[in-house]
Amino acid sequence: MVFDPYARGVGRATRWGNELFAYRSGDPRLDLAFDRRDSAKCAALGLVIDPAFDWEEDRPPLVPWQKSIIYELHVKGFTALHPEVRKELRGTYAGLASEPAIRHLKKLGVTAVELMPVHQHSLDRHLAEVGLTNFWGYNTLGWFAPDIRFSSTARPEPAPAGGLQGGPGDAVREFKTMVRALHREGIEVILDVVYNHTAEGGPLGPTLSLRGIDNKSYYLVRGDDPRAYVDYTGCGNTLNMKHPRTRALVLDSLRYWVEEMHVDGFRFDLAPALARGLDGEDALAEFYGSIRDDAALSGVKWMAEPWDTGPGGYRLGHFPHGWSEWNGRYRDAVRRFWRGDAGSAGEFATRLAGSSDLFGRNGRTPQASINYVTVHDGFTLEDVVSYSEKRNEANQEKNADGDRENFSSNGGVEGPSRDPHVRALRQRQKRNLMATLLLSQGVPLLSHGDELGRTQKGNNNAYCHDSPLTWVDWDLDEAKKEFLEFVTRVIRLRKDEAVIFRTSFFEGVPVSGTGLKDITWLAPSGREMTESEWADKELRCLGALMAGQDQLLILANSANDAVLFHLPPAARKASWHCALNTARPAADSMTLEHSSQFELAGHSLAVFRMTERLR
Repeated sequence: MVFDPYARGVGRATRWGNELFAYRSGDPRLDLAFDRRDSAKCAALGLVIDPAFDWEEDRPPLVPWQKSIIYELHVKGFTALHPEVRKELRGTYAGLASEPAIRHLKKLGVTAVELMPVHQHSLDRHLAEVGLTNFWGYNTLGWFAPDIRFSSTARPEPAPAGGLQGGPGDAVREFKTMVRALHREGIEVILDVVYNHTAEGGPLGPTLSLRGIDNKSYYLVRGDDPRAYVDYTGCGNTLNMKHPRTRALVLDSLRYWVEEMHVDGFRFDLAPALARGLDGEDALAEFYGSIRDDAALSGVKWMAEPWDTGPGGYRLGHFPHGWSEWNGRYRDAVRRFWRGDAGSAGEFATRLAGSSDLFGRNGRTPQASINYVTVHDGFTLEDVVSYSEKRNEANQEKNADGDRENFSSNGGVEGPSRDPHVRALRQRQKRNLMATLLLSQGVPLLSHGDELGRTQKGNNNAYCHDSPLTWVDWDLDEAKKEFLEFVTRVIRLRKDEAVIFRTSFFEGVPVSGTGLKDITWLAPSGREMTESEWADKELRCLGALMAGQDQLLILANSANDAVLFHLPPAARKASWHCALNTARPAADSMTLEHSSQFELAGHSLAVFRMTERLR
């Protein structure tokens, strides 16, 4: 038995058994030893659903890209521990649609949730055998069915050892209700989708769906050998977009989630893998341009993870107009600067200004850059400032998995610390990283729980843990409450400053009526930066004066010592007003007069607005 890839619902999740494999376990001929046993008792079951639903005049929020603030979350992880969400709804679509969950998103000020995979997935057998799970869900089985893991109406049923639990439930209706509730509050719903590979893995993997339907059409293989899988994903297989049925499957799925489920956009996991093997001089642009131009899909947001595991797979900046890309170079540059790395200031400035070196061609805008300092994959924000080395032993892979280089710094002590100086530095560094993210040109992406001090205890690849290690902890001490308030305040600041969400790149040209360039990079002396200053690898302090309808001055100092920064002259009858200072987040705001000096503390960022003098 195989699972219908077009099934809209799931009546039972996969149960692991040797019958799922088309060959006899232990036979020396491996997958050439055909197994005739029926897999019906193990296979996932499709479910016929009633598509009727009262959307109650639901409308997409249609938040412009330049005003978007995205919040990546895991449906279960976000509410599993939330004390105000009803216990039976925690970890479900209904839990995310609940008033306490939405209240937090509204208070924070985000405009969209980006849901980690919600397509029905299948657990990896090797994880089940050691008592772990595929919590993240990047192991798709069905591209039309909402994952029943997150349905509050699913009826758990006994499962054999190493199997999955799950049962029939109206996951479709519950998902739609969640979307409707978020839309009512002006929050968009974006899906993280995995069309690059399936849960069937390599040639020795189980036969769950596509392999048993038309293996050679759905999977990339070398030559005419149906067993010679091409793996550009690191997961054993790669979908074959050269075949029209495979392309149709992807497009039909996308249309279904837009037209029937009312989602507002998609983030493509390992996006370059989908264009592998396609003809054309620029297969990447042609393939993804055709998706964006589909009549039913033209009005939604498109994002790509712009790399896969194959040769030449890092394609950041190469997606077509209309697509935005997860900017991994932004993450690395910002982390390196605030860690105090030599020679990092130049790239930090480029990333702060929107990464025109990567996206400033073919009519693209700063919104092509999805900026982030943390996401699901890697350290949490708390761990970026608390660990210099990954701690992945709980994954049972001898700490060999996960990135080795995280551009993190522990502040002098590895892991938890009671030292007040270490704790204070970590809090300031968190403020620096978050403020930089929210004040940069481009689209900011926050990882769920970062605003609450979420930690994975140094695990930077916690995909296999469905436990408090990966769930958001809502039990907040005073430091965590203060940081939440800080993040909320910086988001408000971003929304108030039009110069931050420009729809064109800075060009260093004069702005009419201001006597200023659209952006001027300043040295602590208050003068414009010189080439020799930019070339100084010890440069760790700089300012960015952005001019447009308003003027905004951002000062950043990643050095240990304070720097006396000479502010540029304020306009006539105006003064510089300090709107943010990560060294003194709770301090009252201050106004500085014409040509004032400001002591910019070590490891700190400050923001000044131009305001009219009251006297």
